[in-house]
Amino acid sequence: MELPAIKNNSVEKQLILNELPLPKEALVVIDAAMGIMSFNDEAQEFLGFVLKHGHPFLMDHFIQKKDSGIIKDAINTTLSKGAVYNHISARVKTISGRYISMLFSTYPLYLDHKTIQGVVLSFKRFEDTLPDQKENITDLAINNRDLLEALPEGVFTINTKLQIASFNRTAEKITGYTRQEVLGRYCRDVFRSDLCELGCPLKDALKTGKAGTQQDIKIFKKKGGPQTILVNTGVLRDDHGLIVGAVETFRTLTREIKPSKSSKKPHAFSDIIGQSHVIKKLFKILPDIAASEANVFLTGESGTGKELFARAIHNNSSRARHPFVAVNCAALAETLLESELFGHEKSAFTGATKTKLGRFELVKRGTLFLDEIGELKPSLQIKLLRALEQREFERVGGTIPISLEARIISATNKNLSLALENGSFRKDFYYRLRTVPVIIPPLRKRKEDIPLLVNFFIRAFNVTFKKKVKRVEKAVMSLFLDYHWPGNVRELERTIEHAFVFVKGAVIPLDILPQLDGFSQKPVRDLAYNNKIHISCEKIVQALNKAEGKKKNAALLLGVSRTSLWRKMKAYDLSD
Repeated sequence: MELPAIKNNSVEKQLILNELPLPKEALVVIDAAMGIMSFNDEAQEFLGFVLKHGHPFLMDHFIQKKDSGIIKDAINTTLSKGAVYNHISARVKTISGRYISMLFSTYPLYLDHKTIQGVVLSFKRFEDTLPDQKENITDLAINNRDLLEALPEGVFTINTKLQIASFNRTAEKITGYTRQEVLGRYCRDVFRSDLCELGCPLKDALKTGKAGTQQDIKIFKKKGGPQTILVNTGVLRDDHGLIVGAVETFRTLTREIKPSKSSKKPHAFSDIIGQSHVIKKLFKILPDIAASEANVFLTGESGTGKELFARAIHNNSSRARHPFVAVNCAALAETLLESELFGHEKSAFTGATKTKLGRFELVKRGTLFLDEIGELKPSLQIKLLRALEQREFERVGGTIPISLEARIISATNKNLSLALENGSFRKDFYYRLRTVPVIIPPLRKRKEDIPLLVNFFIRAFNVTFKKKVKRVEKAVMSLFLDYHWPGNVRELERTIEHAFVFVKGAVIPLDILPQLDGFSQKPVRDLAYNNKIHISCEKIVQALNKAEGKKKNAALLLGVSRTSLWRKMKAYDLSD
């Protein structure tokens, strides 16, 4: 709805309002001080003596108390932010004293292109809407406030400009923001997720018109604390099927273990869990690493949690309020990777139909995590080295230098010694990246952490699977402590998840675990693992006793296949 400019002469204002092609729609113009500037005949008919030029607009005199608050919020936000609200349902007291349902909308009234002079408040009888409209009203504010407030999940809606139009009580509780603080603000400024610029589920919903389900993202609450939430999104359409906004529902995920402030031996740093000696050493240096601005180079086997460490460094740094962006250098072709990192100008290459911002530009003052950095070709290593040294870069096909503000954290699961010797990985690039090298230990070298990790994953999957599992059997824990874990923490997590698919009670038994011997395609057979080939007769007997004679379970306890166990039993002349 576009309103014509309202001139200063009150007679002219009154005529213009009456001539608006809005049958049965009442209009009142309110200034920034909530004074009545003008109104049309329909408004006079509905409200009568309440409306007087220059007098305060006293909503509480004719709008039910429980509804007047949301109307006031909408008017104040329209005055301060220029936001538009459509179809806010409220009960209104007429001249005769009876209450009727009406639909309110607010529109900003501009003095010039930037200055908001007042608000145009429109309202009409609910009965005057078409029958199909009554059942499908697109309400960007609150259509049924009591219903939304009763929901146990956070709910908010946005308009097509990504400005927040409604915010329920649960959303206030989760984020720490009040409704008045967020209405009219861009949702990215409130939630501050690292996906806001690069993979916003609400943007996707507005763009595709499709709902998004069960996506977990990390946001920052009002006081700065991180919070993982699970979100679902959908679109809001008007009576003609056009998208006019989007809605998101969200709930918290309890997936973090925080050390007690009074604990002398904390077992967590951000999302990283452990109490082993090697992990404690990392916990001591990670705060200093996070506080610095130096480039960090993470090395460790696949599945050790290198991205988790990178996120922990970012979340505990001064850049925590800015995006964290991860790029898998092995997942993209070289040509695509350059465009992904630096962006490209329109017509820079075939298919470049418009200018695209790269990750270096989008991350701004955040942290860019380059995973699998060892897969980069030398030609791209040179370009990255130049960007790191000069702290600026150019888009593909561009000539204008762009400042590099991001911090770089890189990671690899490769031993780069051979690549450095044969020149496939440049030494100058390597030393520029590894200002602070951090080695992430494999799980087999931090087995004291396995019980903590198992309990952590059980709590996390209880939420996901809606189960009440308390622990694993002693035989299962014995197996976990003896197993070499070639897939590291990721393999342990998948093993627990597999068990949750089949577990029926409160305890995870041995017989529902996957066959761990073949769980990883590339087992890490170090010296400690090679020695396990020589399993003593005594150990086999102990395993068989624990497994009550079941070879499959005994094999799981010993960390070998059932066939290997059978061969060992035959060699030791052990009968069934």
